[in-house]
Amino acid sequence: MEDNKTGWERENRTHFDKIVVSYDKARLDYPDELFEDIMKYSRSVNKKALEIGAGTGKATTPFLNAGYDVTAVEMGRNMAEFMLERFKGIKNINVVVSTFEEVALEEDSYDLVYAASAFHWVDAEIGCPKVFRLLKNGGSFALLRYNSNPVYGDELYGEIQTVYDKYYYSYYKQSKRPVRAPQMSCEDFLKPSEVYRGYRFKSLEQYGFKDVTMKLYNVSHSYEAEDYMALIDTFSDHRALPDDNRVALYSGIKESILKHGGQQKMNIIFQLYMGRKQ
Repeated sequence: MEDNKTGWERENRTHFDKIVVSYDKARLDYPDELFEDIMKYSRSVNKKALEIGAGTGKATTPFLNAGYDVTAVEMGRNMAEFMLERFKGIKNINVVVSTFEEVALEEDSYDLVYAASAFHWVDAEIGCPKVFRLLKNGGSFALLRYNSNPVYGDELYGEIQTVYDKYYYSYYKQSKRPVRAPQMSCEDFLKPSEVYRGYRFKSLEQYGFKDVTMKLYNVSHSYEAEDYMALIDTFSDHRALPDDNRVALYSGIKESILKHGGQQKMNIIFQLYMGRKQ
């Protein structure tokens, strides 16, 4: 089956393995309520789970604490080593260094398969049918991701957008590569087109999943200037910029934040998208 990911997308998913510690520190945790909703939906008794693109284990801990046996698949060796250290002494986790497309796992054996801010790196035409095969009958597939939006409309927002136009959008539009999503609302996140933009497939139903559901969780968060710069430096599209563009972008953003009180206020929309194998 032909891979529908571009070479640029393939290259971009390796950036995170170079910034493991800063990635783990800068990225927000998912809301507790979200994990509770996954477990309620899953209704699994045996609690055997597979995590795709586990990263540093941010979305792994809640399932381990709930008694799940988790197989965590992570392509980055440095990320995997970080996880092994984080979960040292914990027996209900197995870390596998591999891409999801290439990993060999037993079919019809998992009660839950999930991915947190990771499945968009997987070729959906390979990944979704594979997830379906790996799940037991009645098993659940959960996709987690989020979108961070600066508070819209104030002077700081306008200044930062000007910096992005000059050093970010100008480069990506010229190179005809995908660009960061525009300001998004909850209503945007519920649109079928947003599922496609986020995951490169139209719906879980097209792969045979039933009882498909989506839920959003809204969180407000304020970043100090240094913390916000650390966050955006974990974004693959920012790290993929030419050095001159990236340095100028970061400098301009930080200068604007400091000029307006030293904090960047964000509205964060977490999305949970789930389906069941029946």
